[in-house]
Amino acid sequence: MSDPRPAILIPGKMNQRVLDRLGDRFEILRLDGADPALVTPEIATRTRAIATFNKVSSGLMDAVDHLEIVANFGVGYDGVDAAHAATKGIVVTNTPNVLDDEVADTTIGLLLNTLRRFPAAEAYLRAGKWASDGPFPLSPLTLRGRTVGLYGLGRIGLAIARRLEAFGVTLAYYTRNPRPDVPYRHYPTLKGLAEAVDTLIVIVPGTDSTRHTVNAEIFSALGEKGVVISIGRGITVDERALIEALQAGTIAAAGLDVFENEPHVPQALIDLPTVALLPHVGSASVATRDAMSDLVADNLIAWFEKGEAVTPVSETPFTRRGR
Repeated sequence: MSDPRPAILIPGKMNQRVLDRLGDRFEILRLDGADPALVTPEIATRTRAIATFNKVSSGLMDAVDHLEIVANFGVGYDGVDAAHAATKGIVVTNTPNVLDDEVADTTIGLLLNTLRRFPAAEAYLRAGKWASDGPFPLSPLTLRGRTVGLYGLGRIGLAIARRLEAFGVTLAYYTRNPRPDVPYRHYPTLKGLAEAVDTLIVIVPGTDSTRHTVNAEIFSALGEKGVVISIGRGITVDERALIEALQAGTIAAAGLDVFENEPHVPQALIDLPTVALLPHVGSASVATRDAMSDLVADNLIAWFEKGEAVTPVSETPFTRRGR
C-alpha cells in the first residue's frame, strides 16, 4: 500500500531538525545529490516538494512530475532556478529574517579581526611568544575614523549598518535604488561608493549581475588604505584580482567568509598575512540554524495544510489554489 502522505525529496544533505519536523506529516525521499539523472520513475511520480541546501536546477524541477514547492535552507537562493520555477507555477521559499542578526554579528567580528588582527594575536599568545618575545606588534589598521560603504542594504545589510552606527563610523551604500528610510548617503554606482569610502562590506546575493563586480577597478578606487569584507556570496568578488591587489598593496586588507569555489580557498589568500578568513560561518550557530530549519519545515507544512507558503521569494508569489 502506498504512503498517502505528500512526498518530499531531499537531494543530498539536510539539517536533522528539518527531517524531524517533517517526519510525521510527509514521506521523505532521498537522493545522493541534486542530479536529475538520479531521479527514478517512482520518485518522479511521487515527489510533491523539494527541500534543499540551495541547489535545485531547472533540470531537477523538470524531472519531477508533480512538483509544487521548493523549500530552500538559506536566505540566498541563487542555486535554485527560481525563474524557471515561476514558469511552472512552482513556489520557491527561503529563510529570511531569522539569520539576519547572526550574519550581522559575524560581519562585525570579521571586520574587527581584519583590522586589528585578533586571530594572529591569539595565535601569538598560544605559541608562548608574548612571554618569550614581548608584546604582540601594534595593528597597522583600526576602525577609528573609517568610512564604511555597504554594497547591498537589504535586511542583513541594514542590520550591519545599525551595528556600525555604534562604532561612530561614517556610513554610505550602493544599491540600484536609494532607500528613503535610512540616513546614509547613497551612491548611484559601486565605483562611486568605493572612491568615497575606505572600507567596503559586500553583502549582495550571488547572481549573474553581481558576479565579479568587486574587481580590480573597485580595489583601485578603494586605495591603499582600503579594506574589503565579503559576507554575501563568493562569486561577487574577483578572487584573482583581490589577491593581486593585496600583494601589490593596492588595498590594505580583506576579510572573507565566502569564496568562489567553496570549500576550496586559494592558497595565495591563505598565505597573505593581511587577510582574515572564515569557513562560511556567517549564520553557523545552533540557535540560528534551528530557526532556519523551523522555517523550512513551516513553509512546507503551511503549503500543504493551508495552501500558501510562509516566505515565498519574490519571483514565485503563488498560493496553492492559484498555481
